[in-house]
Amino acid sequence: MRPELVARMVGGAILVLVAVLLVASGTYVVEPGYRGVEIILGRVSERFKPEGFGLKLPLVSTIHPVSIRQQTVRETAECYSSDLQQIRVDLRILYRIPESAVVRLFRDYEGDPFGQLVAPRVHEALKEVVALQNAEQIVKNREQIKVRTLDLARSKIGELVVVEDLVIEDIKLTPELERAIEQKMVQEQEAAKARFVQQRAQIEANTAVIKARGEAESIRIRGEALKENPTYVDLQIVDRWDGQAPLVVGGGQILMSVSELWRFTGTNHARAQSLLPARSR
Repeated sequence: MRPELVARMVGGAILVLVAVLLVASGTYVVEPGYRGVEIILGRVSERFKPEGFGLKLPLVSTIHPVSIRQQTVRETAECYSSDLQQIRVDLRILYRIPESAVVRLFRDYEGDPFGQLVAPRVHEALKEVVALQNAEQIVKNREQIKVRTLDLARSKIGELVVVEDLVIEDIKLTPELERAIEQKMVQEQEAAKARFVQQRAQIEANTAVIKARGEAESIRIRGEALKENPTYVDLQIVDRWDGQAPLVVGGGQILMSVSELWRFTGTNHARAQSLLPARSR
């Protein structure tokens, strides 16, 4: 093979390789859930690149992907309560980077902004909230601690990063403090039980007094009615009589006289007397 032909072939291969490199360096692909930050000769472009395929300046421009998906990071914070008790809080931080802050965060913060912006602000907010309550209140008011910390952290971080939520997984106290709180809760439960028993006894006593007063009032009213109308008792006997007059109570004593029997049965005196046993006449 002649040298001229070999040189042409090598030159052609070099040109093809250079063309491929130029084409490859002049295109980019931004994956779903990411935005691209373009850097041209060390200068950051003010507009981000959306997801998908695109063209860029070969060799002088690079595209850096920045995730805008929600991310979750576990953290452990050491805090002190208002009564100077050490509190350890295990939590999860859910955050994401908004599109509007992609370029600014890339330019102003090196790498992932979580370690430089999100985590320090969340720790600071949590310590401020925990310092306002004693250890017992912190254990009881976990949801309240979470809400206040989330609001305060959002105000500290601003619009650069969106903190979606905070999840407090565990609140750990010293063993001595946990035993003291447990004993206090047991005492409070026993006191509440004693108060319930006392209230129930008081209600039962009040009910008995009210019932007794009602019975006394009923007796008083019946007494006054009998005093004003002596025939009321006779009327009650007639209303409750079943048509069979009781004649003898044990020992042969007559329960009612012949005249009374005559009056209740509606018969004459002789007929009423005939209804009585021979012993009772």
